[in-house]
Amino acid sequence: MDNHEIETAVEGILFASGEPVSADRIASVLLVEREEVFSAASKLADKYAYERRGIRLVNLDGMLQMCSAPELSDLIRTVLETRKAPRLSQPALEVLAIIAYFQPVTRAYIEQVRGVDSSYTVNLLHERGLIEPAGKMDAPGRPVLYRTTLNFLRTFGLSSLDDLPELEEAENEIDGQIRLQALSEAASEVKSETEE
Repeated sequence: MDNHEIETAVEGILFASGEPVSADRIASVLLVEREEVFSAASKLADKYAYERRGIRLVNLDGMLQMCSAPELSDLIRTVLETRKAPRLSQPALEVLAIIAYFQPVTRAYIEQVRGVDSSYTVNLLHERGLIEPAGKMDAPGRPVLYRTTLNFLRTFGLSSLDDLPELEEAENEIDGQIRLQALSEAASEVKSETEE
């Protein structure tokens, strides 16, 4: 396949899917290298952005997906009569930051860092599809481990967890843990990037 054929195939596959599709899966079906799929996806993404099209192509940690242009969200919501998801509260952002930076983590770990019960917030983030169970810890009681989801990456406009803002070490470390304030600042930085 030449480059144009790969681009056309990637575009068609992602349009038809509506969900994230693994670049490895596309490469194996097209009988091309993974890098060729990423190159084609990058060219399509640049083309959509340059031409100010109504769609975007995003890379979510090796998974590719088409989505609507962020600047059209209000218009799309109005036409489709969908409600805007409520913004995350500061406690929800704190819990999400702890999970994003230290995943997989247990609810007990989150509560130890925050110093308050976080059951409600963990359940809320799970219901919104921003976190998911990632197995159970091999410890008494077998507590559930949580990690972020592809929806988390999509919601915050990240390609991978490597795109998270740097987390500065706290001056007053307790038991080698990062201060909650640093996590809150990092969460606020990610939040403000999504609101621009």
